[in-house]
Amino acid sequence: MYTAPLADMQFLIDDVIDVADTLGSLARFAEVGVGPELTTALLDEAGKLGADVVAPLRRVGDAHPARCEDGKVTIPPGYGDAIRELGAGGWVGISADADAGGQGLPEIYGTAASEIWNGADMAFALEPFLSSGAALAINAHASDELKSIYLAKINSGEWSGTMNLTESGAGSDLGPVKTRAEREGDHYRIFGQKIYITWGDHDATENIVHLVLARLPDAPAGSRGISLFIVPKYLVNDDGSLGERNDAYPVSTEHKLGIHGSPTCVMAYGDNAGAIGYLVGEENNGLACMFTMMNEARLKVGLQGIGASEGAYQKAVAYARERVQGGVAIIEHADVKRMLTTMRALIEAMRALAYTEAVTMDLAHYAEGELRDVQRKRIDLMIPVIKGWCTEVGVELTSLGVQVHGGMGFVEETGAAQYLRDVRITPIYEGTNGIQAADLVNRKLARDGGAAMEATQEEIAKLVTQLEGSDEAGLQRLGRSLSEALAEHVAATQHILGQMGSDRFNAFGGAFDYMMQTGYLFGGWQLGRSALVAAAQLAEGRNVTFCQRKMATATFYGARILPRCKAHAGAILDGATALSDFDLEWL
Repeated sequence: MYTAPLADMQFLIDDVIDVADTLGSLARFAEVGVGPELTTALLDEAGKLGADVVAPLRRVGDAHPARCEDGKVTIPPGYGDAIRELGAGGWVGISADADAGGQGLPEIYGTAASEIWNGADMAFALEPFLSSGAALAINAHASDELKSIYLAKINSGEWSGTMNLTESGAGSDLGPVKTRAEREGDHYRIFGQKIYITWGDHDATENIVHLVLARLPDAPAGSRGISLFIVPKYLVNDDGSLGERNDAYPVSTEHKLGIHGSPTCVMAYGDNAGAIGYLVGEENNGLACMFTMMNEARLKVGLQGIGASEGAYQKAVAYARERVQGGVAIIEHADVKRMLTTMRALIEAMRALAYTEAVTMDLAHYAEGELRDVQRKRIDLMIPVIKGWCTEVGVELTSLGVQVHGGMGFVEETGAAQYLRDVRITPIYEGTNGIQAADLVNRKLARDGGAAMEATQEEIAKLVTQLEGSDEAGLQRLGRSLSEALAEHVAATQHILGQMGSDRFNAFGGAFDYMMQTGYLFGGWQLGRSALVAAAQLAEGRNVTFCQRKMATATFYGARILPRCKAHAGAILDGATALSDFDLEWL
C-alpha cells in the first residue's frame, strides 16, 4: 500500500528549499506562517488522506471503470466519498486566494499534496487537478459576477471543473474547433461536441463547471477566433442555488489503457435547445484565457509522473524484499538493486526539481520588481522540462517496477502494471512531449537568445564549485560528473540556438533530446543541492542514516544517470542532419 514519503518531502521543503526564508517575506504569505511547523501539519494530514482514503481506491477504480449510460456517468465505488472528503479538507483550493474559497498557501504545498494524490491513485487525482485549473482560469479572466458565482464553490470542492478543448480533428492544433457559440442577451448558446474530457460528468460534486472553447459566427478563422465560456452542468439561480439542468450531457466514456477510474467523456453541448454559456474574458481571446492555467497544469502533469513512479517504486521494493530466488531475497541481486536504485535516484531528482520550481512559480506571481521578472522567465523555461522529462522518466520507472516483479509484474493481480498503464497518458496530454520539446527550444530558449538558460547554467556552475570543494569524496565525484554534463549542455544549447536561425527542421528534430538532456542535468543539479545540505547535517550528527542515504543517492545519480546527458548531447551535435537526411519514402 502506498505511503507518502513525508521525510523526503519535508527535507526538500524546509531544509533544501527553505520556504520560510524563500517565501516568508512575500506579502502574499505574511500571515500564513510558512515553515517547518506548517509543513509538518500539512504533510501529515495529506499523507493520512492519501494512504487511508485514496490509495485503497486505486485497484477499485482500475477494476470498476467509470461508465456512461443514458447520459449519466457512474464512477467507481468510494470515489465520490473520497472526493467530497478532499474538498471538505480544503485541498482543492489549497493555493487559491482565501477570499475566493481557497487556503492562500504557497504552491509548493499544493505540489506536495498533488504528488501524494497521484502516488495513491492517479485516476482519482485528476479530479482536483482539473478543478483547480478551471478555478485559475476563472479567477484570471472572468467577470466579477462570474467569479462570485463559481470561484469559491470550485475552490471549496463543492463544485468541480473541467477543460473542454479537444474535438475530433482539433487536437493540439485548436484552430479547427467547430463548437459554436451564438449570442443571446447576457449569455450565449453553445452547440458542439468535445472529446477526451477528463472527469466530464459524475455525481461526486453538486455541480460541474465546464470551461468550453467555442467559435462565434463572425469570429476570425483559426485560433484567433476562439472564445472561452463557462457552461455549468446545472444553471445557477440568482440566490446561488442550483436551477435546471443545462443542455450539456456525456455521450460516452472512453475505454482506455489506464486511469480507468477517471471518466474521460465525450461531451455533447446543445443537442436540444443549446447549452447556456457565459463568456470568460473577451470574445475571440479564449486560447489566451485557457493558457493562463497551463504552467500550473503542466507542473501537475509532471507530478503525475513523479507520483506514479513513487507508487511503483514502493510496490517494487516491497516485492523485492519478499521474493526469494537463489536462496536470497531478490533485492540482493545486483540487477534488481540497480533497477531499484535507479528508480529511487530519478524519483528524488524529479521531486527536487518540481518542488523547487513550484517555489519559482509563487515568486513569479507574488514577488516584486526585477525578481518577479526573472522568476517569470525561469518558470517559463522550467515548465516544459518538468512536464516532458518527468513524464518520460515516469514511463521508464513504472516499467522498471514491472520488471522488478518479473513475470508477476505482467499479471494484473499484483497491481504493478497499473502504474505503467496509468502513467502512459502523461507524455501525451496537456501538450505532447514533442510539443513540450519544441516549446522549450522555440519559445523558451530562442526568444531570449538563451539568456534564461544561461542564467540557470551559471547557477549549476556555482554548485559544481561547491561540490568539488567538499570534503566528501562522493560529492567531489558528483561535482566532476555534473561539470562534464554542464559543459555538454552548454555546447548543445549553443548548437540548438544556431540551428534555430539556419536549420529549424533539424533544430526541432533535436528538441526532444535537448529536453531530456536538460532534465537529467537539472535533476543532478537539484540532487547536488540536496546532498550538500545532507552533508552539513551529517557533519552536525543530525539525521545520520537519512543523510547518508541522500548523499549516496546523489552519488549514484552522478555515476549512473548523468552519463545519459552525453548520449543526448551526441544525438544533437553529431546527428544534427540525420533526421532530414532520411527520406520520408523510406519510412
